[in-house]
Amino acid sequence: MEPKTTVLITGSNRGIGFGLTERFLVKPSHVVIAAVRNPDHPTAQALHNLPTGLDTELIVVKIDANIEKDAHDAITELQQKHTIGHLDIVIANAGVAYIYPTVADVKIEDIKAHMQPNVYGVIALYQATRELLKKSAQEPIFLIMGSSAGLLGNHLPIPNAAYAPTKTALNWYTRRIDAENNWLNCFSIDPGHVSTDLGDAAAKAVGIGDHAPTTVQESCDGIMDVLAKASKKEYGGKLAVFTGGFHEW
Repeated sequence: MEPKTTVLITGSNRGIGFGLTERFLVKPSHVVIAAVRNPDHPTAQALHNLPTGLDTELIVVKIDANIEKDAHDAITELQQKHTIGHLDIVIANAGVAYIYPTVADVKIEDIKAHMQPNVYGVIALYQATRELLKKSAQEPIFLIMGSSAGLLGNHLPIPNAAYAPTKTALNWYTRRIDAENNWLNCFSIDPGHVSTDLGDAAAKAVGIGDHAPTTVQESCDGIMDVLAKASKKEYGGKLAVFTGGFHEW
């Protein structure tokens, strides 16, 4: 009997993370690990009401991307309490974006507050999950949620001095993680400018309207299509786009 496909998604109780959790849960023979900041929050509890595919189960664990040890504690819990012996896909989705200043106006504490979950939290997640990813029976994937905001070659001309640099840093880590592990497919994906709480706030902040142009449904469907075909040979160390193709860094 083949082992179930085991997927861990951070930030699972809202936005893109919720949409991806929904889609993996309806697949048969999966273990979907929903990582959230507070498992007792109503949005986290509501995950237990989502429909599931045949022989698929949901596990909710606490991972606050602002707390380095949370990812390591969650893996210990998954191994000891839920007998999780491998991971096939890890999606580093959790992050923040709440202020869009110029470089002249940005406060250092706001840069730090974005770097902690968006960069340090991703590295902690990678380090915590790496050994379980190595035990996958397939080519494992560590997927980082990227953004066109972090591009240098096709720089977006908007004030974004707290959030955008975190995505630029993740571009470097994407390439290095993939290069340092010949068994792991690590790549980033640009989910589009998605109409979530964060995405809509960003749209208003930069003056393009009340809502971001891409729906959660469109973004998550595209991400799932990419994950279904992504190989290390074609995707490893790159920044993919949810609609297909790749960005140049």
